[in-house]
Amino acid sequence: MNEFIPVIRDVDHGTAKLMPDVDRERAWLLTVDGAPQSYVDLDEPTHLEFEYARRLGHALDTVADPGRPLDLLHLGGGALTLPRYAAATRPGSRQDVVEADRALLELIVEHLPLPGGADIALHTADARDWLAAAPADCADVVVGDVFGGSRVPAHLTSLAYAREAERVLRPGGVYLANLADAAPFPFLRSQLATYATLFPELALIAEPGVLRGRRFGNAVLLASHRPLDTRALARRVAADAFPARVEHGAALRNFIGDARPVRDEDAVPSPEPPGGAFGIG
Repeated sequence: MNEFIPVIRDVDHGTAKLMPDVDRERAWLLTVDGAPQSYVDLDEPTHLEFEYARRLGHALDTVADPGRPLDLLHLGGGALTLPRYAAATRPGSRQDVVEADRALLELIVEHLPLPGGADIALHTADARDWLAAAPADCADVVVGDVFGGSRVPAHLTSLAYAREAERVLRPGGVYLANLADAAPFPFLRSQLATYATLFPELALIAEPGVLRGRRFGNAVLLASHRPLDTRALARRVAADAFPARVEHGAALRNFIGDARPVRDEDAVPSPEPPGGAFGIG
């Protein structure tokens, strides 16, 4: 039972806090050093609270026929929100989760246990190192959602990293990534240019106000060697409680403009959210 008592613990990369949601009996918010990381409702694993998580969920729903089991690789664990969602919506899926913070994983497993019967293997490792050691063609979907605090680490933004992600994907696989930026979008445009070098099919999900340069925010990238069902995806994200837009094709190429793929020697983390935009204390 949720007793509305926060759990605070020093983990490998900061201070983690699990805060109960007073409106949902077994729901918890995870923050690390004040930056929101995940939200989990143990009774309703299909409930995705954060906008970016909902958009990743919509993307996951449209990459294959509903309910079809998939082999998923999650880079970045947090409170294991999306693995729980996939286990509920695609039962029988095999999932690997790679999280660099061992103490954080231990905290989550202790206080927010995984559902019984879910085939979810947890690995403590750097995401790029784990990718480099993984066999080729082993995943239907790779999800990149690694944040050090509020920023994507630089070594997970380069073309060399993207090549490793492409290598572990099966021919019809899809790469999904949670990114964040603000106008004029130097980071986001460079990421799109990087993945456009490897994948002929790209799409981007973002809130219109972010795309119009009104505020800093998250954007979800999809990349594949096969056509993406952008119509179904657009319908889903437009009807969401937090409506978003799907950009693809010529519009996305225009958005990328003259941005260049990122080399390891030029890689930088995603920008710091202005004024602690995602921090809640």
